[in-house]
Amino acid sequence: IERAPALLPQFFGEVRFDAARVTRGLKQMLWGFFKKLVIADRVAPIVDQVYNHPADHDGITVIFATALFALQIYCDFSGYSDIAIGAARVLGFDLMENFRTPYRSASIREFWSRWHISLSTWFRDYLYIPLGGNRVLKWRWYFNLFVVFLISGLWHGANWTFVLWGALHGAYLVLALVFAPFWRQAERKLGVHRIPRTWRFLNVLVTGLLVLFSWMLFRANDIGDIGVMLARILDLRPDPSGLHALFIELRSDVMIVTCGLALFFFLADPWADRFAKGEARSPGRWAEYGWYGLLLAATLLFGQYGRTEFIYFQF
Repeated sequence: IERAPALLPQFFGEVRFDAARVTRGLKQMLWGFFKKLVIADRVAPIVDQVYNHPADHDGITVIFATALFALQIYCDFSGYSDIAIGAARVLGFDLMENFRTPYRSASIREFWSRWHISLSTWFRDYLYIPLGGNRVLKWRWYFNLFVVFLISGLWHGANWTFVLWGALHGAYLVLALVFAPFWRQAERKLGVHRIPRTWRFLNVLVTGLLVLFSWMLFRANDIGDIGVMLARILDLRPDPSGLHALFIELRSDVMIVTCGLALFFFLADPWADRFAKGEARSPGRWAEYGWYGLLLAATLLFGQYGRTEFIYFQF
């Protein structure tokens, strides 16, 4: 969602061929295609199998599918963004960054500063600030935040699952503000300043779990399915046989390759994302050639080709 003041002047300016710029754009496009074809589209059948028939699966399988959906929607949408931004760069235009490794966030507020940046800043400028932003009474500030996220849920669709997803994120942010003074006091008493990396890791973990729960609401087909999946998760009798059955049903070799690629992406993404955007220092010419050769080979060998629409085309 590019702003006119940033984009329109570029249409009327002179664009000269720049080999370095074209190369950088192609690199970002390749990273986007890898995320879409190799990660998002490979995990999609697993997610669909569980979410289309939640009553047939146990809690462990539901959690597993939800984690894969978190990866799917990120790779699908950020991959789409990388392809668009890279293609625009090849043509000589600069578009704003849309994702910044959001699953490394240590709070919900930080998550929304990294996820779908163009939409979140649009809501900030055209809805949150006109409502008064944070320059109002405290209760009105909380109300403004909640309304913005409620509407962001409706923006995705009229399904109640989207409304609940938006309301949940609004509640996350409001509760974080309400309890912020108590949280800061607890941090001082615990002396977490002595273990900053460990403390951030724990915050990233908790934030990830909160976001993961919200993705379950987002992906569910209806409210009834949410109830079924919650019941499965809250059933305190872990049984890995359901997950094993899913592996057998969708072919164990395919599942193992898919999970291996997903793990590779999760570990490589923080560096690879910055590198594809030209923000990370090159490890050397030959290492760079090897990296992009690996991405190209993986995309050609493991990519899922066919009718693979982007998730966000439906919104």
